[in-house]
Amino acid sequence: MGLQVVKTEAPNVHPTAIVDPSAKLHANVKIGPYAVIGPHTEIGEGTQIDAHAVIHPYTTIGARCRIFPSASIGGEPQDLKFQGERSFTIIGDATQIREYVTVSRATGEDQQTRVGSHCLLQAYTHVAHNCQVGNHVVMSSFSGLAGHVTLEDGAIIGGMAGVHQFVKIGRTCMVGAMTKVVQDAPPYIIVDGNPARVVGLNHVGLARSGVSPEVKSNLKKAYRLLYRSGLSLVAAIQEMEQELHAYEEIEHFLRFLRNCERGIVRTRKES
Repeated sequence: MGLQVVKTEAPNVHPTAIVDPSAKLHANVKIGPYAVIGPHTEIGEGTQIDAHAVIHPYTTIGARCRIFPSASIGGEPQDLKFQGERSFTIIGDATQIREYVTVSRATGEDQQTRVGSHCLLQAYTHVAHNCQVGNHVVMSSFSGLAGHVTLEDGAIIGGMAGVHQFVKIGRTCMVGAMTKVVQDAPPYIIVDGNPARVVGLNHVGLARSGVSPEVKSNLKKAYRLLYRSGLSLVAAIQEMEQELHAYEEIEHFLRFLRNCERGIVRTRKES
């Protein structure tokens, strides 16, 4: 098979759309009916903005994204501290933002709200000011992130789940539907409930991520030391450093634990 050639075309803007003269539209961009593209914005190559979507000032959207009808990206933060300062919203490549999603720009001069590449934000989800969302993240419908939340790569947030401000959700962590998360959730685990409690390792997520059997075995040991040994967090970290192989996933797990600021989600038995 030969290489597929994509024809480069000028942006296609519907006559009823409003596009600020300062907005930068790359090749093959499509802007649907009644969409609004504000000033100081940039829309990457091949991105499609559907009907009635609003792209607010100081927003950058990557290539090959799809912004579905009535989404609002980069609006002023719902934060009493915001005083109209210049701040930014950055969306990566190949991310889908479904109907009625809201992503707020940051609070603080030159601060950023970020959503990574290859993410799926399902209908009615909310990403608040100063959030940092990694790549390959899925937020299910009606879930929401408060301000300054961090979602690491591959995290999955179930429908109607809520994440408290400043909480960190680790890599390949799965948060169950309608879960209330008020403490940090370590990488590679499943949390569920109100309040959130640890259910176990995210075996399906690890398999989909291509984690080797050796790494998975070490992650199981790390999980047991953290949640089954009765050790304090500090003692569990020390045991992991001594007993476990220094795989990248283990190093990331330890790095996350060392930098927890709100404490970590615990099991039902521990609580």
